[in-house]
Amino acid sequence: MTLVNTMEYNKDDLLDKVQEDAENLFRSGTYFCSEAVLQTINELLGKPYDENIVKLASGFPIGMGKAQCLCGAVSGGQMGLGIVYGRVEGEPMKDKMFDVSKKLHDYIIDEYKSTCCRVITRKWQGDDFKSPERKEHCITITGMVARWVANELIEDNKIQVGR
Repeated sequence: MTLVNTMEYNKDDLLDKVQEDAENLFRSGTYFCSEAVLQTINELLGKPYDENIVKLASGFPIGMGKAQCLCGAVSGGQMGLGIVYGRVEGEPMKDKMFDVSKKLHDYIIDEYKSTCCRVITRKWQGDDFKSPERKEHCITITGMVARWVANELIEDNKIQVGR
């Protein structure tokens, strides 16, 4: 995704673009799940951090370094939310950070009954994460999480849309 003037999009079209961009970053092999979500959200926000921010997400794919624990897309989404709601030294924690983080967690629980990579991908256990079907499943989750984060930011007026 390149920087985009969000005012040129209505909400649904922008959300479609965010989802597609995150999915394409993963599908192309440019990034894995956590990296694709974080990079897409950073770019959507006008790159408050340079492209090196994606390095922060590089340890999270396949459930934290292939441990198959917390879904990498969810990790990337949480980092994306932190761009907007996070804090720096000396600042008080914003209640909104906890609220929106839990909301993302609960969204994935509602969709997949877990945030654990090994549970979400259990259908492909034993394929060492190599099947095209498993990859497509994870690409879908990556796009869903990026879209969810973008929607929350739009709903909270952190991202403006036009039309």
